[in-house]
Amino acid sequence: MFGTSAPSASGVTAGRSGYHAPGGSMAGRERPAGEAAGGQGVMHVDPYIVLASAVIGFLVGMTGAGGGALMTPMLILLFGVTPSAAISSDLVAAVVMRPIGAAVHLRRGTVNLRLVGWMVLGSVPLAFVGAYLLHLIGNSKAAQQKVELALGVALLIGASAMVLRYLLDRRTGSRRTGIVHEVVPRPLPTIAIGMIGGVVVGMTSVGSGSLMIVMLLFVYPLIGANQLVGTDLTQAVPLTVAAALGALAFGHVEVGVTASLIIGSVPAVLIGSLLSSSAPDRYIRPVITFVIAASGLKYVGLNTTALGWTLCGILFAAAAFWLAYGRPRAALEPPEDPDLLVVPPVGPAGID
Repeated sequence: MFGTSAPSASGVTAGRSGYHAPGGSMAGRERPAGEAAGGQGVMHVDPYIVLASAVIGFLVGMTGAGGGALMTPMLILLFGVTPSAAISSDLVAAVVMRPIGAAVHLRRGTVNLRLVGWMVLGSVPLAFVGAYLLHLIGNSKAAQQKVELALGVALLIGASAMVLRYLLDRRTGSRRTGIVHEVVPRPLPTIAIGMIGGVVVGMTSVGSGSLMIVMLLFVYPLIGANQLVGTDLTQAVPLTVAAALGALAFGHVEVGVTASLIIGSVPAVLIGSLLSSSAPDRYIRPVITFVIAASGLKYVGLNTTALGWTLCGILFAAAAFWLAYGRPRAALEPPEDPDLLVVPPVGPAGID
């Protein structure tokens, strides 16, 4: 982003990030990022990235998922940031964003610190490993395609796991009513969740929310969604710090992109976290699942036309499923809160 235009080892101009402003990506106009030969660059804050990151930050605060799974694809697909730079910049911005949401949930008592400790034990060391693996892959075109493929696979796994968890919950009729502080941690599975999430986050910036919260749902199926959000946001803080340090050491951080992400996401994640106790989770999570799946399909190589038809098919199938099963089931289910059941008084005939 800063510096001269001396050729790099990979054959890419050293000062050029490959990042275009929204209008530039469509019309060929590049962002003025100070990469002119011999010129001294200035940090560029993109208002479009600020706006988009605010929307994603709000979703992260409300649901605990979607940070890397939405932010990184947004930077790559909409703003032309190279995958390695998008992943590194997103991780550094998350170091500022995620503690805000975690602090809100800690204050509200929706965090199981014992679960956080076991997950961090596995995730932090492996986050450095993931960042180093990303460094070994390199910055060539073939290497970037490998990163995109890994990112797409991670996104599709997360989306599929969310759908599977929803179907299992419907099949068993179970409701997540457990109290987060009463949950007894299962050390080995919890450490394994942290290790898997650490490697994936270090390589792709995806997983601290979209993957790990899904794995937590399988291991601890009775915890309420909002309590899982608080626990997941809190464990993501040290994990994100470790992955960001690895990105600073081995990756390529775009200062202007990172600043734009922080400016937009930090206030939004605070608002989303404050609202998360009453968030309509059954509506927000399907939206996030859909966007994660769309990004994953794009990264694994689906062309634009095929992607459009595939997403239309998913939307129609989801609508048909909801009309056939969702509405009748919702109408038959009693309210979750017994206090909402109103029993009319019984009196003499003819008296209301």
